[in-house]
Amino acid sequence: METRMQNSETPSGILRAEHQTILRVVEILRRLVARSREGRGFERAALARCVEFFRAFADACHHAKEEDLLFPVLESRGIPREGGPIGVMLYEHSLAREHTRDMGEALDAEQRGEASAVARFHEAADRYISLLTQHIFKENEVLFNMGDRVMTPGDQQSLCERFCETGCRSFGGKSRAQLEQLADDLESQWEHAWPHKHAIAPRRMV
Repeated sequence: METRMQNSETPSGILRAEHQTILRVVEILRRLVARSREGRGFERAALARCVEFFRAFADACHHAKEEDLLFPVLESRGIPREGGPIGVMLYEHSLAREHTRDMGEALDAEQRGEASAVARFHEAADRYISLLTQHIFKENEVLFNMGDRVMTPGDQQSLCERFCETGCRSFGGKSRAQLEQLADDLESQWEHAWPHKHAIAPRRMV
């Protein structure tokens, strides 16, 4: 197993580490939108790479682990879906997909020269940034702690193994390592482009 996972040998630890990677790209998106609003240019190529990352890593890789693997185990241990935290997380996953789709459609429209496309992208990005920031906080501070209390050691081991299997797949034509490199590349290019009050989330351990 890769060195960066050595301090994340539980399902919640693995997912929290992925949250940090996602938040790094969320922060880059925030900065690129701020740059655009300040009249410094609409960086369509970089924004498209952010959207690609959100589709492939945040959704196809990360959210799939939660929905297909973690949440069913938590339900089996008594954490409710309907009227409970799992249902809320699933609803927010669906909203995140809508906002990502809206960002992608706005990028396509901007490329066609539609006058309203940049503002539409800004609005969709604002919704995505707000949603993901709050969503990740709720999972990290509430749901994962609940899960750690109810899961058995066998549950934890099995989920870690299945997470590892999932991580070996391709997501949007890219491996997990390639998507993590995409996050690194975006951060390297844009984290110091101009002053900003928000700090970049810590890099993953390597």
